[in-house]
Amino acid sequence: MDATLNAARAATGDPAELRRLDLAHVLHPHATVGRAPEPLIVDSAHGAVIRDVHGNEYLDGTCGLWQCAVGHGRAELAEVAAEQMRRLEFYASFWHLSNPPAIRLAERLARIAPGGLNTVFYTNGGSEGNETAVKLARLAWHAAGQPERTVILSRQGAYHGVGSASLAATGLPAFHDGFGPLTPDFVHLSKPHGARIGPNATDVLIDELERTITEIGPERIAAFIGEPLLGVGGMVPPPPGYWERVQQVLRRHGILLILDEIVTAFGRLGHWFGAEYYGIDPDIAVTAKGISSGYVPMGAVLIGDNVISMLDGTPFRHGFTYNGHPVGAAVSLANIDLIEAEGLLERASELGERILCGLSELSGNGPVFEVRGAGMAFGVELDVEDATPVAEAARRQGVLVRAAGSTIVMSPPLVLSDTQAETLVEVVTKAVRSV
Repeated sequence: MDATLNAARAATGDPAELRRLDLAHVLHPHATVGRAPEPLIVDSAHGAVIRDVHGNEYLDGTCGLWQCAVGHGRAELAEVAAEQMRRLEFYASFWHLSNPPAIRLAERLARIAPGGLNTVFYTNGGSEGNETAVKLARLAWHAAGQPERTVILSRQGAYHGVGSASLAATGLPAFHDGFGPLTPDFVHLSKPHGARIGPNATDVLIDELERTITEIGPERIAAFIGEPLLGVGGMVPPPPGYWERVQQVLRRHGILLILDEIVTAFGRLGHWFGAEYYGIDPDIAVTAKGISSGYVPMGAVLIGDNVISMLDGTPFRHGFTYNGHPVGAAVSLANIDLIEAEGLLERASELGERILCGLSELSGNGPVFEVRGAGMAFGVELDVEDATPVAEAARRQGVLVRAAGSTIVMSPPLVLSDTQAETLVEVVTKAVRSV
């Protein structure tokens, strides 16, 4: 039996045997060790629909982990990957080494990014990106003769990854439990949840930011890191005027802004970057997920000209084996082409408004505290501790959504059809009302 047939057999097989092997040998992210639930084993997918090994189909309301902008099963991306593998599957990009796809992708990213983000450092994903961004910010101040600027301001409810610095920046306590001391010099501000804080939320948050900077001393603060809107923390858009005023404060104190665009970049909010949606001018932007629509693990940290000037002449002794992976870069270029050619930025804005309008019918119903969203990112927050029963009810009706604490969060593929959008709204509505 040749290698192709062996690979095909390994990819499918008897569902009961696959279940047994999964439970016996796989430790899943965020699983309780020794208490694994029945796995949903995904066998194939196309567009906005996934299929399990039993043949059951589900509407993908989460893009897996927010990443699949152009939908599943795009033959165009598979063909690009195969062609690049035949030509050059991988070679290191450390020191003076490079490859054509990585060079072309860097130029393309600089072209579509907010102004001034002209330099790219590649990663394999989001956690690596935020690790990189924090090190860049601290190293930039060290190179500028201010090595005491090491403090990073973050926020409660933020999710920035599970590395060392990225975990310390994450403002979700459950992610910290049991892992021992966190990397020092991370300070968390309040969650920018306007509906919970009240009508003067922006004033309250900015006053806290000013007081915190004064207490720490601006001369000790390297950067503020934040998502354009909180993703894992409940798909929470900031209150009106928040980002404009945050930036004013940071600029006045010379504090760098790291924008975590891992969820929001490449169309999620109807723009190439969430920075455009909210009028943010970051010094560093971190991307992953949508850069390749998840077809190949890939990420890119976009670095502002001002940070590059601070670092001029400074060695950056940092890197990952697969930096600038040629297959990842080639697929990412083709993915960006698809987003552009198919008008998915405009689609995200237009369809997102309709979905949010439909979900908003839940407002004021039973346990619903707030319905919110931006582009193709939605949250239905409930007055319960755990929204998992709602997610389970939706799954039984053939729609996959995610429970993030008390909130049902949704981030479907940008290629979602009108009919599929109606199904998403209908099923989530029924699921919320059923519990």
